[in-house]
Amino acid sequence: MASSVEFHDRMLSLGLARVSEAAAMASAKLIGRGDEKAADQAAVNAMRDQLNLLDIKGVVVIGEGERDEAPMLYIGEEVGNGTGPDVDIALDPLEGTTLTAKDMPNALTVIAMAPRGTLLHAPDVYMDKLAIGPGYPTDVVSLEMSPAERVAALAKARGCENTDITVCVLERPRHEDMIAELRSTGAAIRLITDGDVAGVIHCAEAAITGIDMYMGQGGAPEGVLAASALKCMGGQMWGRLVFRNEDEKGRAAKAGIKDLNRIYSRDEMVTADVIFAATGVTDGSVVSGIKREPGYLTTETILMRSKTGSVRRMIYRNPVR
Repeated sequence: MASSVEFHDRMLSLGLARVSEAAAMASAKLIGRGDEKAADQAAVNAMRDQLNLLDIKGVVVIGEGERDEAPMLYIGEEVGNGTGPDVDIALDPLEGTTLTAKDMPNALTVIAMAPRGTLLHAPDVYMDKLAIGPGYPTDVVSLEMSPAERVAALAKARGCENTDITVCVLERPRHEDMIAELRSTGAAIRLITDGDVAGVIHCAEAAITGIDMYMGQGGAPEGVLAASALKCMGGQMWGRLVFRNEDEKGRAAKAGIKDLNRIYSRDEMVTADVIFAATGVTDGSVVSGIKREPGYLTTETILMRSKTGSVRRMIYRNPVR
């Protein structure tokens, strides 16, 4: 039965930022230590503890380890203190475990919250993603287009040449043909090693980041988190689930997905107002990483609300006891 308590996103947003900050600080001591699992577990523990302090009746719809049956923050786990509104939670306690272990840029802790039943329950499979920033006509590019056609269409809409377009792509062998086609258009490509939530966010601030479009296959759960951020910042996004075997199709069926070929728009992945928070673990282009000072840890968090379109950057200087 749905809760009669209203989803007060403004009141909940600062609490969500604390959840993200706690996960980042917990993983700080493991930056550059080469232990991905330990870094991830530290973030998971801290995020779960902080979530359970919030006045919510939360259910994790995007969470940890669907394939490995993670014991905490798994899909379907109830979080919060049991009071307040019914909400969906999408999270990645440490987006970029490898980045953290190797002390490489753009590791983040990421979390989104929306009213119950409004975030796509994306199974742990790949998603073919395409995203652009705000200010363009609706559906100026699409997943049905080839990579070269997308570049040409976006350049035309922007009133520029193909050579003025920069596309962000996750550097993976599966993208080699796409990268070659993009380069044939004259467009620039910014390759990233991990962290495609940050890659999509870059599109929303093209004037700052220099990235006009994101495309390629990455995790479907991360796609829902990225769509949550774009819903707050503005921009368009599309995603289509990619299945490599029958087991993955079974995961989709378990999640209630019937049309395996459906293309989801941003507002179909996130159907109501959402709040989104991300805290830097290592330095990146979205937020700064954790800074160590004598007796303190300092974090930077980006906190966003789709209802108002507000984007808040917060510096938190926390005494280390």
